Amino acid sequence: MPVVALIGAQWGDEGKGHLVDLLASKARLVVRYGGGNNAGHTVVNPLGTFKLHLVPSGIFDPSTVNVIGPGVVIDPEVLLGEIKDLEARGVTTAKLFISERAHVIMPYHIMLDQLQESSRGAGKIGTTGRGIGPAYADKMSRVGIRVADLLHEETLLNRLRGVLEEKNRLLTRIYNAKPLSLHDIYLRYLDFGHQLSDHIANVHPIIHRAVEKDFPVLLEGAQGALLDVDHGTYPYVTSSPPGSAGACQGAGIGPTQINSVLGVLKAYTTRVGEGPFPTEIEGDEATVLRQIGTPWAEVGTTTGRLRRVGWFDAVMSRYAVQVNGIDTLAITKLDVLDTLPTIKVCTGYRLHETQPEYPPATVAVLSQVEPIYEELPGWQTPTTEARRFQDLPDAAQAYAARLCQLVGARLGIISVGPGRDQTIVVNEVF
Repeated sequence: MPVVALIGAQWGDEGKGHLVDLLASKARLVVRYGGGNNAGHTVVNPLGTFKLHLVPSGIFDPSTVNVIGPGVVIDPEVLLGEIKDLEARGVTTAKLFISERAHVIMPYHIMLDQLQESSRGAGKIGTTGRGIGPAYADKMSRVGIRVADLLHEETLLNRLRGVLEEKNRLLTRIYNAKPLSLHDIYLRYLDFGHQLSDHIANVHPIIHRAVEKDFPVLLEGAQGALLDVDHGTYPYVTSSPPGSAGACQGAGIGPTQINSVLGVLKAYTTRVGEGPFPTEIEGDEATVLRQIGTPWAEVGTTTGRLRRVGWFDAVMSRYAVQVNGIDTLAITKLDVLDTLPTIKVCTGYRLHETQPEYPPATVAVLSQVEPIYEELPGWQTPTTEARRFQDLPDAAQAYAARLCQLVGARLGIISVGPGRDQTIVVNEVF
């Protein structure tokens, strides 16, 4: 299967970076296709522990070409910092390419993101405040700055002059903030373009040559399917399409060229920020799932916020599988459940006198559903040393099989720890 889209099938933070790092050795090309530095992928491998926000997680294999696709919004300062950190730790970025069509996060995007979120008060969305939403809004309003513009002095100045006049009116008249300097931003972002120039390219031929030659290509998602702007728990969503449709759009390939969609699911569920969460739990069980003080700790890679945790939600996950055409599952963090005597799985919802088959579209209604739980026996045996499916306790095998049955996709990979070697490949992805 030469082209595989790897997407999160929950609300993000499913362990996608861990799996991209694992699969990169079999891929010739890894393409990050959407989102921005609001996403974070923690990767643990023999080189150490890395927290990536924009650079594709395939960067650790020197033979793999890594592309930041046209669907990504890029904060150049963050990207340059990431590149510098990787190089300082012995990781080459010589094969990292940035699409000239990708949009740039500007200082006014970050300011407006934070001011808008603050003004929402109790109705806040839980944005990371990194300018992602306003950057995508400008992209759709056709007033965005693209990476290619950073390489052309006159183009950058003309586009920036027009948009900054409007943004300064918003900042000063609506939010009583100070205006931004055209001169300062222009020189700063021109310098960013100069520093990134060796990496900026027309990535279309890079991607399509790989597809045409049947090279293994991995499309790396950010966030999760339940944060999709169309199909997620709107308005508590991200500003981009993180699913398989977004993989096509954000990488610039057709849907018929994707051979497989690998959906990544935690063995339980987490969520960062605001929004409905039907299976959320508190107390001692939540403490176990959060794993504070371990490499698996449920703390946001990007935000540092404590993640909300809950039992596996098969209704939400089945919906994500259907919307994205997920055919293969990767179940992560199975080992987090090792100590539990029983494990709950939400198999359905109860809403008043009904049992809706799919998640309600309105968050006010979704917040009212009661999860219908099935209790499965725990295994109370460490799984971190298992390297084959048959090495897992029978109850752990049965749990993984039950999740696959409930959501409607085959099992591909199970992870039992943060290390690259702590993975069990049940069905090959490539």
